[in-house]
Amino acid sequence: MKRIADSTVRRLSAYLRFLEDFEERGLSTISSDELARRGGTTSAQVRKDLSFFGSFGKRGLGYSVPELAGRLREILGLGRQWKVIIIGAGKIGAALVAYRGFRQRGFQILAAYDSSSDKVGRTLEGIPVRDISHLEKDVHKDLPDIAVVTVPGENAQQVVDRIVKAGIKAILNFAPTQLQVPPDVTVKTVNMAMELEGLSFAFSNRD
Repeated sequence: MKRIADSTVRRLSAYLRFLEDFEERGLSTISSDELARRGGTTSAQVRKDLSFFGSFGKRGLGYSVPELAGRLREILGLGRQWKVIIIGAGKIGAALVAYRGFRQRGFQILAAYDSSSDKVGRTLEGIPVRDISHLEKDVHKDLPDIAVVTVPGENAQQVVDRIVKAGIKAILNFAPTQLQVPPDVTVKTVNMAMELEGLSFAFSNRD
């Protein structure tokens, strides 16, 4: 399959949320126009996004809500459990542990890790906070799929080097820094400042 742009994947995730809302409301079919309206895009963009993965819907009838929702879950890899660890048990790490949407999407948080004696040994929403010195041993034993990094920027690369060496191939980074990883490791960075700057730009350039 050809490489799919991150922006397309984000829209697919949004479409799935809209479809799940439609399911809860008992709607069986939906048009590309309605998906576009909810997503702030165009019906042509919706059709283009879906066309990367096959043929969906029927002209004049729209899309079957449960069928399209099911296919999007498959496309997004949500048909299985993903084991997750969080490195950094500060405010962001604690907030992520408490976010129940992860469990609903099949992301199982195994543990959080920290180097602070004030945090190690405690639990966050029932999730243990372990000493980061045990990271490699635990990764070998628990085989997590994804590591979430919420440490300060100056410590992030060192932590990521350890994560990669331990064998984890998927990293979600909240640290405010650009990380260097091998080609076979995928990193997604959540840059809150950039998101706010995007909002600032949109607000400042309204018609």
